[in-house]
Amino acid sequence: MNLPKELRYSDEHEWVKEEGDNKVRIGITDFAQDELGDIVFVELPEEGDELEVDSPFGSVESVKTVSELYAPVSGKVVEVNEDLEDSPENVNEAPYDSGWMIVVEMSQPSDLEKLMDADKYQAMVSED
Repeated sequence: MNLPKELRYSDEHEWVKEEGDNKVRIGITDFAQDELGDIVFVELPEEGDELEVDSPFGSVESVKTVSELYAPVSGKVVEVNEDLEDSPENVNEAPYDSGWMIVVEMSQPSDLEKLMDADKYQAMVSED
């Protein structure tokens, strides 16, 4: 399982990468995409939408199931990965690269402190 050390992780299996200027890039973890199987559709919010931490912001549909996406931070969506509309398989192929989902300008930067580092996330998914 690929878990980049520089990222933060939520217990709902989202990753968060700090981009500077109070912005973070968000996607789902390698573990999550592997559990879901082949992803066929991704529903994401619109630019300008406000997110609240732990609230649903979209969904991922795989051949097996539909899974909600939960905001790991609060803030405003400033960018959406439009490529996932035509290429949802990017989430399976490169969850930390072309499979990213949204960029959020955080309203509460302290939300990051509540997220796990790679070691804690690894320990959590190893228990499942």
